[in-house]
Amino acid sequence: MSGGLTPRGEETLVRLASWMPYAPARELLKDLVGIQVSQATARRLTLGAGEAALAVCAGEVERLKQEVPQAPAGADQQLLSADGAFVHLVGGEWAEVKTLLMGEVTRNKRGEVCTQRISCFSRLSRAERFAEAALVETHRRGLERAAAVCAVQDGAEWLQGLVDYHRADAVRILDFAHAAAYLNEIGQAVQAAGGRLPALWLDGVLHRLKHLGPHRVLKHLGWLAARYPSPTIQENLAYVQKREAHMQYPTYQAAGWPIGSGSVESANKLVVEARLKGAGMRWGRQNVNPMLVLRNAVCNRAWKQTWATSVAQRQALRTQRRQAQSQQRLDNALWFLVIWGVRVSRLAHPPVAAATATTAEALQKQPTARPGSGYSWRKPFLRRPPATPVATAEVCAKK
Repeated sequence: MSGGLTPRGEETLVRLASWMPYAPARELLKDLVGIQVSQATARRLTLGAGEAALAVCAGEVERLKQEVPQAPAGADQQLLSADGAFVHLVGGEWAEVKTLLMGEVTRNKRGEVCTQRISCFSRLSRAERFAEAALVETHRRGLERAAAVCAVQDGAEWLQGLVDYHRADAVRILDFAHAAAYLNEIGQAVQAAGGRLPALWLDGVLHRLKHLGPHRVLKHLGWLAARYPSPTIQENLAYVQKREAHMQYPTYQAAGWPIGSGSVESANKLVVEARLKGAGMRWGRQNVNPMLVLRNAVCNRAWKQTWATSVAQRQALRTQRRQAQSQQRLDNALWFLVIWGVRVSRLAHPPVAAATATTAEALQKQPTARPGSGYSWRKPFLRRPPATPVATAEVCAKK
């Protein structure tokens, strides 16, 4: 908790900063509760709360992958839809934030198909990692226990992998507006090649596609491609032909499924672009997902639960950090005692072998004593021979 901010004030600040840039958030906090904080503090507290909530989600994903618990009961008919939106990163790079939208498919009072209780999940990650991370939301909504699931989205390849990971048996539907855009490009390419089409050609083709299916429409487009050869026509025609199985719109409508993905496109604007794509904004890659966690919390009306888990996670990290520091200090003290104990022991009890060797070396270095007078080479070289006993007797007789 920052100095001067109560826990309630910190929560208010972080919640405001998840809706608006840090500078307006700190100004609004001052107007509401009379507490002034710097923009750097608002940024630090907001991203710190987001990082803690992100760590909780990552831990939950690992738990779900290892334990594979049964999902809670959810709606019988559910919608699964995903799309991407680009945000500007520091350094000029643009990165795609992927958003998963889920909801319950039902009918309103007029009998029209609609989607209710919508929730979103957004992350900046590769397609494979995104599919795993979204397990938190799909498990919470009980997707695996739903009786039937439809996946309405565009034709991107990573979206098919997402559906395969969570519900491979889902009814896959190519977004009708997305298909209409490809048919419109074919019509414009035909006219650019010199072909003449009726003024209401596109309306007629889309009406036939929506109510009669893609067979006759694709046959007609193939005839146009053969008569007006063009790379653009061939490319767009190949795209829709590859996805013919996902364009059975009469069947989908009869089964009560939606055929448009406008809800996930709206989610991109509300969840991602409204906060991360403002004028002049540049985001560090490491800061995108912490903010997206908070954006999901406020947009899914799950703020209280997300904030509680974030606070608990940060408290646990602080406790672990203090314990690690205490253990480090204890280890340092023990090593200090061990080292000084060894030193004192060496000073009090010097090794015997070392002393003997030192004495021997000292004796070897002592100078050799000079020989005494009795040594052989100190005696005279010429000396008188000793007198014999016979000579001594003669001397005595003469006397």
